[in-house]
Amino acid sequence: MTNADDFGFGTQIRKSPYFDATVRWGATGFSVYNHMYIPRDFGNPEQNFWNLVNDAILCDVAVERQVEITGPDAAKFVQMLTPRDLSKMAVGQCKYILITNADGGILNDPILLRLAENHFWISLADSDILLWAQGVAINSGLDVTIGEPDVSPLQLQGPKSGEIMRALFGDEIMDLKYYWLRAVELDGIPLIVSRTGWSSELGYELYLQDGSRGDELWEKIMATGLEFGLKPGHTSSIRRIEGGMLSYHADADIKTNPFELGFDRLVNLDMEAEFIGKAALRRIKEEGVARKQVGLVIDCDPLKGPNTRFWPINQNGETVGKVTSAVYSPRLEKNIALAMVAVECSELGTEIEVVTGSGPARATIVEVPFYDPKKSLAAA
Repeated sequence: MTNADDFGFGTQIRKSPYFDATVRWGATGFSVYNHMYIPRDFGNPEQNFWNLVNDAILCDVAVERQVEITGPDAAKFVQMLTPRDLSKMAVGQCKYILITNADGGILNDPILLRLAENHFWISLADSDILLWAQGVAINSGLDVTIGEPDVSPLQLQGPKSGEIMRALFGDEIMDLKYYWLRAVELDGIPLIVSRTGWSSELGYELYLQDGSRGDELWEKIMATGLEFGLKPGHTSSIRRIEGGMLSYHADADIKTNPFELGFDRLVNLDMEAEFIGKAALRRIKEEGVARKQVGLVIDCDPLKGPNTRFWPINQNGETVGKVTSAVYSPRLEKNIALAMVAVECSELGTEIEVVTGSGPARATIVEVPFYDPKKSLAAA
């Protein structure tokens, strides 16, 4: 029996409100994300994938810390942080955004939630945006308050997640639209629920607003989900790569710009708002990019797990890029990968060589996402 006390790098790595529950339910391996433990191992990752795509999984993603922005100038300030046009964002809506620096580099690719006219949460990928936002605010002249609230999300993801939500919250939760949110309670536990997630499947995120009730919330959801086949799980590398979803620090970082990722739709250079990185992104768009994100199918034996290093990509004896995320998809029966390559090698069908952990292999550039390109499962 694993004891939660056996884990520890000291108190500087924070534990989520669900930490003890995840250990009780079989988590054996953890990673660190936003200075917190995140469960990364509930046994076989392939079984975790099938649990997700066939039924449902519950994931502790309290590491998605919230940067809370309130005050009379909250909306104006949030627009400063991102090149995506937020002028039509309604209260109760969520949006996927990029946060860029003065060079147009990506600092984070979070979900933005608008809880009220002057109340936003930035639900983070893995980087210190609380510090960035507080720093930007100092000389902005805007009236905002920025902090990290007591908010800890869970992800309930998979085709049965809707039925589990109905069992938890009643029929009215079923009309919650993709990328919208609402405030609910579960036996007095205060939550914000959104139709979002990091799986490309139907899914919900439940933002707990009282950390002292994490254990109770986890157990209630698992007990209700039992009859629907709900399993404890972790965000699936297989499914998110199939869906072409980015992992910050792997597929994008401070030196990556939105145009290299094909994220032109998330950049509005024509709006009046002066967001950070506007001049740089205008210049990058005019000059064009030198490299581009692509999908790859790698022709070798099934990979034993995701890559833990960036694998070099070669063509005609020259290094032309790197594999950022690779995994074997048991559903597609292929090794699939996201990669960053020189633009001149980025055409669909181009053949290149990938130097995998076990040696060189042939690979072909293909379209992304690898599965369900229209995201019809998540948006259904």
